[in-house]
Amino acid sequence: MSSSPLRLLLDFDAQYRRDRDQTPAFLHRRDRRLALVREQAGATPPSLAEWLHAVGNGRHDTTSLRRWRRLNGGLLLAGGVLGVLTMLGLLYVTGPARINVTLFLALVLMQLLLALATTGQALVGWRPWGGLLGRGGPEQGAPALRQLQPQLAARAAQTGGLAFAVTALLTLLAQILVRDLAFGWSTTLQTSAPAYHRLVETLAWPWRGWLPGAVPGLELVAQSRYFRLESGAPADPALLGGWWPFLVMTWLTYVVMPRLALLLLAQAHLRRRARRLLRDHPGVAALRERFATPWVDSGDEAPAATPLTTPAAAPAPPPPADTGTLIRWAGAGDGDLVRHLVGEVPILDAGGAATLEQDRDTLNRADGGRPVVILVRAWEPPTGDLADFLDDARAHWGPATPILLQPLATDDQALAPWQRFLARRQDPALQLCPPLAPDREAATP
Repeated sequence: MSSSPLRLLLDFDAQYRRDRDQTPAFLHRRDRRLALVREQAGATPPSLAEWLHAVGNGRHDTTSLRRWRRLNGGLLLAGGVLGVLTMLGLLYVTGPARINVTLFLALVLMQLLLALATTGQALVGWRPWGGLLGRGGPEQGAPALRQLQPQLAARAAQTGGLAFAVTALLTLLAQILVRDLAFGWSTTLQTSAPAYHRLVETLAWPWRGWLPGAVPGLELVAQSRYFRLESGAPADPALLGGWWPFLVMTWLTYVVMPRLALLLLAQAHLRRRARRLLRDHPGVAALRERFATPWVDSGDEAPAATPLTTPAAAPAPPPPADTGTLIRWAGAGDGDLVRHLVGEVPILDAGGAATLEQDRDTLNRADGGRPVVILVRAWEPPTGDLADFLDDARAHWGPATPILLQPLATDDQALAPWQRFLARRQDPALQLCPPLAPDREAATP
């Protein structure tokens, strides 16, 4: 069965588009039968996942997300490679030059702003890159994906951003391990060492209480400042490597952790959006209605512009004298009327308030070796339950057993839906008897 809201939405939308090739009567009969089976078992109507498993034989829409998976994989690989190259470029210096901490902090700020902007465009549904996907976008195979494009793109971007952040952090740790890195800070602005130290302490507030060693002191900040034209060596060169715990924690706190949190938020937003689209899908309301509404065969399965024609059939004979069983469908006819019709023959009940088990018991008890008469009310159009019962009866008794529908009616006009019903079934052993005027039941509903 479908496990996630996105997969459930895509599978349901694909089945909905396949069902548009079927007639409404077929869909109603199919879905109503599933609901009745669940109702007889004492369970609630089937969920969307159970319905898809029943009507789709476990099929899943495997092509709609394929291009999005490729995009996710491409951004994941590109982000990982770019993270390594970016960190190597940031840490590359020659001669007595120092790695600029200010440039490192600027890269951290840029990554944080990009992560927040990616999340913001998904939350508001903005598609500034929509032209890049266009007609050949990843949602081409499934129309439902177009409404999820901002959320899917945000998830892909956050995945690539997280790969960038993690590989850059690993590269930084590797460079710290194998190289003697000298850090310093420099800026064109007129900034003093105490002011820069206050900035560093502010950035370190998430961990300065439990990891004070990752917070540079005022002495380190003062001695690590350098100027572009300065050619002398610092007073204590070994002190300049003390920046690395702060830089590692800064990258972990302001780049890696936000990317991870925003990726989880993007995934949750995608699931919530898919769940809402599934709830508002036009096919869901129609499916629920088919579950709850009994299917009635009105005989009108032709296009609206085509007039209905009643097939001209030869008058059927009355019930034969060798009738083996009479079945009262949905309680049609009272006791005296039934005895007047068939005499002393077994009388069974089916349909209506009877359960599926009771219907099967009726089929087992009926004498399939002789004609079987089913008494029906002519003014009630044939229902899907009756069609299902006739299918089961034919499968149980075989194709040679005569089945005669005996309608209760006062005129022949009420027989038109029943004649069309028999014509569609194309069962030569299924016949319609002349109407019997009920003298103890109302002729109209």
